[in-house]
Amino acid sequence: MSGHSELTTGPLEYRSHEDRMTVLGFWLFLGAEIALFATLFATYAVLFGRTADAPAPQELFEMPMALTMTFLLLTSSFTCGIAIHEMRRGSLKGLLTWLIITLALGLGFLGFEIYEFVHYAHEGATLQSSAYWSSFFVLTGTHGAHVTLGICWAVLLIIQLKKRGLNQMTARKTFVLGLYWHFLDVIWIFLFTSVYLIGMVV
Repeated sequence: MSGHSELTTGPLEYRSHEDRMTVLGFWLFLGAEIALFATLFATYAVLFGRTADAPAPQELFEMPMALTMTFLLLTSSFTCGIAIHEMRRGSLKGLLTWLIITLALGLGFLGFEIYEFVHYAHEGATLQSSAYWSSFFVLTGTHGAHVTLGICWAVLLIIQLKKRGLNQMTARKTFVLGLYWHFLDVIWIFLFTSVYLIGMVV
């Protein structure tokens, strides 16, 4: 039997050679993304504390804000997981419902992050203020840009699901989006711990 044959069993997103290669390729892409964020985290660690005349992080970081952002993003990871579960049950309605909820939570996170950036700028902490704040805004901004990309991706996927329904192609795209979204949540856990928690006490 050819390695390119269609499979009749297993999750919908894995039933063809193309599906499996696409998912594998996306895992490799995430490996490159991990390298990118590792570099940004390393740069942040080297520049930590070099605030010059700008406010120190413990003066500006607020635990309620950080916890709210964390709650929104981690909850969105949970709802994204439910969306994938609904997809595997063959429920288009369930999939769309939980994708929209995930999208709303992601937008909430992004809204708080934008508010946070504006607030810090008002207090004198900007990209140009110091080496520390430059590394902070580049690291958190890169993550925020990835979340924005994920939100745009989800909107386009929802439109495609409404037009074409649930099939192998849309299932594969949904699964890959799920991988991407969970990846962003894992990065945020490291961000919350190494940037916000440590920044509040050191």
